Amino acid sequence: MQFPESWLREFCNPPLDSAALAETLTMGGFEVEERRPVAPPFTRIVVGEIKEAVQHPNADRLRVCQVDAGQGELLNIVCGAPNARVGIKVPCALVGAELPPGEDGKPFLIKLGKLRGVESQGMLCSGSELKLSEDHGGLLELDADAPIGADVRDVLKLDEALLTLKLTPNLAHGLSVYGVARELAALTGAPLKTPAIAPVATSFNDVLPVKVEAPELCGRFSGRIVRGVNTQVATPAWMVERLARCGQRSVTPLVDISNYVMFEYGQPSHIFDLDKIHGGLTVRWGKAGEQLKLLNGTTITVDDKVGVIADDREVESLAGIMGGDATSVSDDTRNIYVEAAFWWPEAVQGRSRRFNFSTDAGHRYERGVDPSRSVEIIERITQLVIDICGGEAGKMDDQTLNVPAAVPVTLRVARAARVIGMPLTQAQCADALSRLGFDITEGEGTLTVTPPPHRFDLLIEEDLIEEVARLIGFNNLPTTAPLAPITARVRPEAQRSRFAVRRSIAALGYQETINFSFVEAHWEQDLAGNANPVKLLNPIASQMSVMRSSLIGSLLQVLKFNLDRKAPRVRVFELGRVFMRDDSVVTTDSTVRGVNQPMRVAGLAWGDAGESRWDGKGQRVDFYDAKGDVEALLAPLVPSFEPAEHPALHPGRSACVLIDGKRIGFVGELHPRWRQKWDFAQAPVLFELDLDAVAARPVPVAQPVPKHQAVERDIAIVVPEAVTHDALMQTIRAVVPAQGLLRDAALFDIYRPQPLRDGAVAAPGALAQGEKSMAVRLSFQSDSATLTDEQVEPAVRAIVEQLGAKLGGRLRG
Repeated sequence: MQFPESWLREFCNPPLDSAALAETLTMGGFEVEERRPVAPPFTRIVVGEIKEAVQHPNADRLRVCQVDAGQGELLNIVCGAPNARVGIKVPCALVGAELPPGEDGKPFLIKLGKLRGVESQGMLCSGSELKLSEDHGGLLELDADAPIGADVRDVLKLDEALLTLKLTPNLAHGLSVYGVARELAALTGAPLKTPAIAPVATSFNDVLPVKVEAPELCGRFSGRIVRGVNTQVATPAWMVERLARCGQRSVTPLVDISNYVMFEYGQPSHIFDLDKIHGGLTVRWGKAGEQLKLLNGTTITVDDKVGVIADDREVESLAGIMGGDATSVSDDTRNIYVEAAFWWPEAVQGRSRRFNFSTDAGHRYERGVDPSRSVEIIERITQLVIDICGGEAGKMDDQTLNVPAAVPVTLRVARAARVIGMPLTQAQCADALSRLGFDITEGEGTLTVTPPPHRFDLLIEEDLIEEVARLIGFNNLPTTAPLAPITARVRPEAQRSRFAVRRSIAALGYQETINFSFVEAHWEQDLAGNANPVKLLNPIASQMSVMRSSLIGSLLQVLKFNLDRKAPRVRVFELGRVFMRDDSVVTTDSTVRGVNQPMRVAGLAWGDAGESRWDGKGQRVDFYDAKGDVEALLAPLVPSFEPAEHPALHPGRSACVLIDGKRIGFVGELHPRWRQKWDFAQAPVLFELDLDAVAARPVPVAQPVPKHQAVERDIAIVVPEAVTHDALMQTIRAVVPAQGLLRDAALFDIYRPQPLRDGAVAAPGALAQGEKSMAVRLSFQSDSATLTDEQVEPAVRAIVEQLGAKLGGRLRG
């Protein structure tokens, strides 16, 4: 809200300069966003009177004027303004004057020059050239009593400060000059001047029939008829000036009066052309299909969620927001109806945005307007109308149906001191609240306040605590250092940071993505097998209705996005949180009851395993590429992999990942069903792991370098085709006689026999169909001495016997 400082000082004039006054308001919660003079700086511009104006000899649109600017002699000035005529007083820029900067940002310097051969000794100025208005049509005409030669800045009070306040929604009582003055008086202790509004003498008892059908829409409705007004008179210059300095242009006298009182006291009003109203007025909710042409020329369609004022024929006004064009005042208006009402904020909120416009009235009503002053406001408007436009006032019609009840709020002094953070006495709190004009009842350590009608924001104890804090002064609050010790969170040596995990995955060729934790509900069912996901009460979009329990869907969406844009190769990962129902979880500072929220890391690879080579040949990424990336990510930990099924993965090309026998995630190729559903030309491979397991790192333990050479033995074991590498290695490491000596076992060859031709007979000792030979290199070592054959051979025999007993294996001949 913008207004001139001089208007504010008419209601409250504390002994503060302009800067201190602005600082006081800001520290009191009424932030002064800008403080600037009415006009930007300019020099040597004085009041001049045109004594003579003749046609320019060489230009049809120019006049040569003789101007008395108080310089001792008349100045010869060439002017092209259409309103340049003898007798008017206008701003005159003397030679050497500096005008406000133009569009190029540079000040405009007035020099002695010639226009079409005629010397010009200055310049006559318009309002736009002085940055006072947007009017380019002619010279700025000054009052006839303006002293010739006086500085225009002094005559027009252009050095007066304009204050622009940035108010929060709870400060609706500050949306008027009087409201700000009331707060300024409380903050400074300066007296508040409240002009008495005397009732206007009535000349007749006629009232317009008004019926309020919706008390939940309109709690109070006041109005009166004024007859015999003259709407063709000019709005007084003082009112035009004040409105302009509030950022409001002058329209017509009646509209200007309504706007002026709104800025003055914060109560919007509306003036109808009485002769255009058919019958009486009805205040009600709109009806579906009803249309209304507003004052701004827009035609809208209302429904039962929008409040209206209607006559016996049609809707005439949008309640609390804007009047209608059908009953608007004009130059022909002679009789008017002045209305001021209390509209419930909930009935006005959001309606302006619904129709894509906003008004000053709607801005105030949706935050709350004092319902106790509607009659006084009409009296003030009526007096201004009669003073400016003439006329006779009728009887006041006031209907009070449903106004807010004042609910007392109790302040506990001890709690106020604890919340504000400084010692307070009951006397200090009472003094602060009484300065605001509140009705206070004191108790033992408590203050009970009955909020006045203009304070809609006082609902709970914290609201009163805020009032006490800002009246005492936020700048007076003590600076208290925190008492809690601040200690750095040292990460254990056995755990690497999330940043390090990201760097490790990025080093494998993946790019990080960040996605919403909200996903589509069918993703959870299809890709995670989660039939009961955590649902959102108020999703930001219909396709983001549940919390994800897996990162797979997000990565597939990223892949789809890239493939739609012809990406030839995609390798992406995400490190994020997932959400799963778990009744064992209780509420703490970092958890929510019933919801487990672990961190996961997931990756996806699609396309060629490596970048395209010079010959254009590539190898499609497969399960083993993703498996290798998982092993590299977990190193130096050595994971094991077991066949496992997952709702999102191919049943024969997926595995769970285990560390020390504990499952930490999975890796595999996307299921053909989902590949087809997502329309992928080939199946991507994915992995998803618990972040805690990925971040774990065993601390290295120093060990002496072996002093004795290892002994190696190679054995080839014939086993059934169904025996896996993992089963073979576990059996070898479980042999008791070999424990303590066996350091390593590595598979280095697998041999399968060729199928026999028809009639062919296998050689004695050869591998039969359904068998395979697995060659393993065994490494034995002792810390105490070099091993001998007598020590190694029993261990080898024990391993062969164990393989035969458990896996049905035998030494290959």
